Amino acid sequence: MFVANLPGWSVAYFDALHLETGPVLSPKYGPMTVHLWINDAAMALFFLLVGLEIKREFVAGRLASWDRRRLPVVAAAAGMAVPALLYLLVAGGQPQLVRGWAIPAATDIAFAIGVLAILGKRAPTSLKLFLTTVAIVDDLGAVVIIALFYTAKLDLVALALAACVVLAMFGLNRWGVRRLSPYLLLAAFLWFFVFRSGVHATVAGVLAAMTIPIAPRESESPLHRLEHALHPWSAFLVVPLFGFANAGVSLGGMTPKVLLDPLPLGIALGLFLGKQIGIFAAIVAAHRTGFAAKPGWSSWPQIYGVSLLAGIGFTMSLFIGGLAFAGDPALGDAVKVGVLGGSLLSAVAGYLVLRFAPPVRRIAERRAR
Repeated sequence: MFVANLPGWSVAYFDALHLETGPVLSPKYGPMTVHLWINDAAMALFFLLVGLEIKREFVAGRLASWDRRRLPVVAAAAGMAVPALLYLLVAGGQPQLVRGWAIPAATDIAFAIGVLAILGKRAPTSLKLFLTTVAIVDDLGAVVIIALFYTAKLDLVALALAACVVLAMFGLNRWGVRRLSPYLLLAAFLWFFVFRSGVHATVAGVLAAMTIPIAPRESESPLHRLEHALHPWSAFLVVPLFGFANAGVSLGGMTPKVLLDPLPLGIALGLFLGKQIGIFAAIVAAHRTGFAAKPGWSSWPQIYGVSLLAGIGFTMSLFIGGLAFAGDPALGDAVKVGVLGGSLLSAVAGYLVLRFAPPVRRIAERRAR
């Protein structure tokens, strides 16, 4: 935002993002630009990592059994549904804004876990694990939403070729191939065909991840090796680059009243209010009905604080916003204002609640006295 509003730099910033680099990979998009390479190619690596994390958790992690899945799945589902409904209540009266319903439904796991890391021991390990699993289920829901609701007119030939590549990758898995190079080569072809098909290209990353073999021992597991190799590139290059390319909104001509416009207000309220209401209410209901127990060694104020942190939607919300209002710079800027506002409120409020919430042991000591 600083660069996008700095005299002498803002023009260079926006010109650089829209610089045509070529080649033409899809008639729909024309020549590739810097922005396309970041959002459609680099972010495919981010979604490949997301897919690897989802597969690992469902096959051999904290989501491997239904008993472990109950609470995160219910919390994530409510944490996506309530923000979407709240957004539609605020902005749904304008037909051109309805497409943005999924923007506040996403959680940015990196930023949310980052705030918990700052809190140190004030945030129980059980809550960190819970927020991670909720965010993973949330990411899975976001991928499904992108594939189903933000897909343009389909190129059936390209889609069929993409399906053939996925089948070939599953075949490699079944034949016991453990070297990563054949999977990565086919993943590049998969990305190209998905990019041309009309389905957003980042879905290719998740599809490719589902085919990577996993083994009980990390040293022998291709999935774990690829996940460890991708993590620093995603955390220190792809996500910061995406944020730099997509959070830049020119504030020229804007006034504080813009925060009350239906689009940014619906997004901000969806993230700040919708997330906390949906997740916290789902946990309380699951615990009281016996459907699933709340995270261990955590107090209700601490659980409420984590529910607030889930409203940090930065990366995923900006990504979905770019899909929902592609080609409309004015609405795109309004999305960024709403996402940044709602995410900042959620981060600050969640931090303060967790910073001053008494831990379980202190509550027990008070009761004993």
